[in-house]
Amino acid sequence: MAQPVLLPKLGQTVEEAAIVKWHKSVGDAVKQGDILFEIETDKAVLEAESFFDGFLLKIFVGEGETVPVSSVVAYIGEKGEKVPDAPPAPKVPVKVEPAPVKAAAVAEDKKAIAPVIKAAPVVSVSSPAQSAPVVAVAERVFISPRAKALTKAKCIDFKVIAGTGPNGRIVVKDVEAYLESSGYNQLRVSPAAKRLAAKHKVNLLTVRGTGVSERVMVHDVERSIAALPKKMSKMRQIIASRLTSSFRDIPHFYVTVSVDMTDLLIYRQELKEAGKAYKVTDFILESTILSLEEFPAMNSSTDGVNVSWNESVNLGLAIGLDSGLVVAAIRNSQELTLSELSAQVASVGAKARSGKLMPDEMTGSTFTVTNMGMLNVEDFGAIINPGEGGILAVASTIPTATVVDGKIAVRQIMKVTLSADHRIVDGTTGAAFINAIKNKLEDVELWKHLTS
Repeated sequence: MAQPVLLPKLGQTVEEAAIVKWHKSVGDAVKQGDILFEIETDKAVLEAESFFDGFLLKIFVGEGETVPVSSVVAYIGEKGEKVPDAPPAPKVPVKVEPAPVKAAAVAEDKKAIAPVIKAAPVVSVSSPAQSAPVVAVAERVFISPRAKALTKAKCIDFKVIAGTGPNGRIVVKDVEAYLESSGYNQLRVSPAAKRLAAKHKVNLLTVRGTGVSERVMVHDVERSIAALPKKMSKMRQIIASRLTSSFRDIPHFYVTVSVDMTDLLIYRQELKEAGKAYKVTDFILESTILSLEEFPAMNSSTDGVNVSWNESVNLGLAIGLDSGLVVAAIRNSQELTLSELSAQVASVGAKARSGKLMPDEMTGSTFTVTNMGMLNVEDFGAIINPGEGGILAVASTIPTATVVDGKIAVRQIMKVTLSADHRIVDGTTGAAFINAIKNKLEDVELWKHLTS
């Protein structure tokens, strides 16, 4: 019997995903554990494995299509088995409304405890006097079939041509007049370049030719293709939406300090020679965790009315990928030893880079650290991850002439910048918090104690 292949539900917050690549084609043999396809959620690109042996009989969802989780995307079975022509509708949970309870009955039962359900915030996009948003509708351009075929053959955009036919309809003579007035008839285009322009719908009038006598060559069209608007990936769309919302709605303020990393780097080298390999990031994260326990306000969040303090430090670690930026949450990080923290950081980093990080591992962080120390930057500020009270931006460690005990010396200086939510904390708290991180990083005796 043919088995349906469902789009997996990867995490409690993921409701839909897009198939970005199929690793199998219809008719291919499939074994349990084979990678069938890659899916992109709003958080990551992940691989989906087969749970069955057989042959891929039918694919319902093509590459680039987004469907709800638990949708049937394909069928696997024996050769020749019949499968439906269309996928069944995904199962949608039915909401069951509780029966109304009389207030008197509730009052009589003192032991009854009613569940509290927090409603999601409602965002209105219309003014009080406007019941629905106004959507601008693009003006339709009318063009005759022959005129449209001519613009397609010439690789030009007909929307800029003024029509002289009935009701402003564009006719062949309008296209011919436009070709003459625009200088198109004087264009020199190589046949290969024209075929490429037609394939990618590039307007040849916008292409700058670099060949002999300004002849448009293939590489000129390729340059124009590269400049065409491209739809953002789902991940980049979510990043853009969340960070735009954060920067617009959260009043950020920034505090920067310079940390002298010289002594810690010397001690780190001693640890490495002793067989204990720690990364600089490990010390930065541990300093942040310890400081968040000292300043719980920095480990808080707000909806603008209430402030919620988090019992645990679920430290977020920003990880840059080719497809975008993800934040891995290291839960209950205050309970980890430095060596345990180092191991978890290495694990989530490897999983993120290999596309194995699950969506649930990228939610729930309470404060984030983003480290660009390996990218040779002197200083930068970061945008707060929505739902958190702040983010720490870590720059590169740079040899710097510094005054030490009244004398100039070259020290390894690293700048760190706190972006904080001004609704939760003020400058004095932000300054005390980031200086607490600085003091810990400069306290080698602390690290000797934590690594012993």
